[in-house]
Amino acid sequence: MTAIAPRPGAAARPALRSQTRRAPGPPLALRRPVRRALPVPVRRGRARRGPVLRRPLLWRPVRRGPVLRGPVLRGPVRRGSAGLAATGRTPVRRLPALLLLVAGLLGTALSGTASAHSALTGSDPADGAVVATAPQRVTLTFSEQVALGDDGIRVLEPSGKRADSGELRDLCSGPVVRYGVDLRDGLPDGTYTVAWQAVSADSHPISGAFTFSIGEPSATKVVLPRQEAGGGLVGQLYDIGRYVSYAGFTVLAGGSAFVLVCWPRGASVRPVRRLVAYGWVAFTAATLALLMLRGPYTGSGRLGDAFDPGVLQGVLDTRTGAALTSRLLLAGVAALFVAALFGPYARREGPGDRRDLVYGLAAGGTVVAAGIAGTWALSEHASTGVQPALAMPLDVLHLLAVAAWLGGLAALAVALYREPSIERAAVGRFSRLAFGAVAVLAATGLYQSWRQVGSWSALTGTAYGRLLLLKLGLVAVLLGVGWVSRGWTRRLAEPARGASHGADDESRAEESGAEETGAEESGPGTGAGPVPDAGVADPVRAAQLARQRAAVATARRRRVRDADPARAGLRRSVLAETAVVVVLLAVTTALTTTEPGRTQEQVDRAQAVGATAVPDRPVDVTLPFDTGGPDGTGTVRLTLDPGRSGANALRVDVDGTDGRARDVAELKVSFTLDEREIGPLAIALDKDAPGRWTARSARLPLPGDWRIRVTVRTSDIDQTTIDKNVKIG
Repeated sequence: MTAIAPRPGAAARPALRSQTRRAPGPPLALRRPVRRALPVPVRRGRARRGPVLRRPLLWRPVRRGPVLRGPVLRGPVRRGSAGLAATGRTPVRRLPALLLLVAGLLGTALSGTASAHSALTGSDPADGAVVATAPQRVTLTFSEQVALGDDGIRVLEPSGKRADSGELRDLCSGPVVRYGVDLRDGLPDGTYTVAWQAVSADSHPISGAFTFSIGEPSATKVVLPRQEAGGGLVGQLYDIGRYVSYAGFTVLAGGSAFVLVCWPRGASVRPVRRLVAYGWVAFTAATLALLMLRGPYTGSGRLGDAFDPGVLQGVLDTRTGAALTSRLLLAGVAALFVAALFGPYARREGPGDRRDLVYGLAAGGTVVAAGIAGTWALSEHASTGVQPALAMPLDVLHLLAVAAWLGGLAALAVALYREPSIERAAVGRFSRLAFGAVAVLAATGLYQSWRQVGSWSALTGTAYGRLLLLKLGLVAVLLGVGWVSRGWTRRLAEPARGASHGADDESRAEESGAEETGAEESGPGTGAGPVPDAGVADPVRAAQLARQRAAVATARRRRVRDADPARAGLRRSVLAETAVVVVLLAVTTALTTTEPGRTQEQVDRAQAVGATAVPDRPVDVTLPFDTGGPDGTGTVRLTLDPGRSGANALRVDVDGTDGRARDVAELKVSFTLDEREIGPLAIALDKDAPGRWTARSARLPLPGDWRIRVTVRTSDIDQTTIDKNVKIG
């Protein structure tokens, strides 16, 4: 039989093995388990054969059983357990869970009572008004279109009983959005409470309450809920779901675009596949949660109503419910797209074989992503306000650009940490893709800012403007870090791809040597013979060998990853960009639930006008006139009761210079609200007596600075027109 010559370094192994022999002492049954450190692979330098003791990662008692000897691990490992190095569980694999946790915390911190695009700008009677007689109707005026249910407006007596008929009336006319309810006859004097709840056209719930008094104020037994619509636990969960759906869509669409456009080989890389799959799961689960929470979010605020079939049916009949349902259906189509991208496309090895699928997947993926983005554009801020026909398609482009940039950035970060052999060309292609996405974001974002803010003062004077400034600051930081990343990209070593292949060959040789070592090494006192076939005789040893190979592969990837300083710098800058992206998405989500600056300024102006008016006493105006003819001088006195927006009683007295009633040939009165381009509204006057006119229905739709114009004609040719501005609440 031919003798096998020992390999180099084999002479040193018996001495090393002799260190692991049992020491003399009590039998094994009476001996306490000895804890031994499991060594980890050397991260830098040339790999050495034999165990290398480093800082221990895992301690466990040594028991009798088969022992695996090799270049990395020594000591028995129980079936189903593995150390950190053996399983390859690095912090990067826990990155999706960490990002989800940060998303939840940011969503909770930035969530609150949802503001909306629509707001209450006026009411009749006004808040706090005291009227002499009961009005026939209570009306509410909004800045934008809203949707109200049958109980959207409730008027409650001081005792708490319903004072309205329960029938909602649509009183909208042109640009004026107004709804009301009729009041019952014979209402007693006292303080009445008006509670209202609506859903704005951009899907956000709004609610409020105010009081007015008939005769004189009184005590009331009405107790209103402290929680506004869209607040509480349901509101926080809904805002978190909104954030997760945005983040999931960004990762899903951006990661897929990164694979198709920048790195086709990434379709066969497990970490990238896992990232896109996590994005799809987060997006789909968040959309389903939003659909279930929509009912209590815009209604009762009770979490249990999310599982009420009746409430869910009501949600499906709304525009937002239809958008969420369409989003769920498109999520199913997106699942088929992901399966094709990481299935048949990944199995095509050559560029020519993949070219057949690239165009089909690119076209189909773009259509699906645009459809998903369209569900947001149809139900959010873009669907209302100024120029919605232009704003909605631009909003779709904005969302797609965000996904391509930020989602692709997340995929690049995972690739740099988990697959160090990513080519320099792939990083360069993503850099160009990100530049194009940023250009689209700049154009569409500038238009959206003008549309939602409207003025420079709203940038600092409203919550929406301040959040927008914060978002712009984060984008500037992101662009700065991105510029640093571009610098690292230009410094990437071109031979890095070949070096990684060389490392692959070296690692395969090391693994082969590890198998031979495990099969050949045995020494006196170990009680172990040749290693049997791992796949047939001893599955425990086979599992140990698999874990050993995983540890060797992990160490190899880390060596390759850390070999290029430019690649390490790029990883750090991309990780910094990803951290900024998490905060940026949270601020963007907060913007979608905040009152736009343009609307907020409009509401503030209406409230300021109401604050300067005197709604609880008549408006009395005296105007002198002179027609230029004989006996053409005198005064016109107008009394508007109660002197607020809505229905008023108008009395006009014309007196001569002697203070007595003066009969004139013709008298005309009109009201104009110049700031809202309303009017002139002509008032039909009834002549009660010489020099005395009345109008029982002088209706002014909005509070504001109204211009009263009076035309007096004293003869066939003598006439004059006088006017004066008055504050109407």
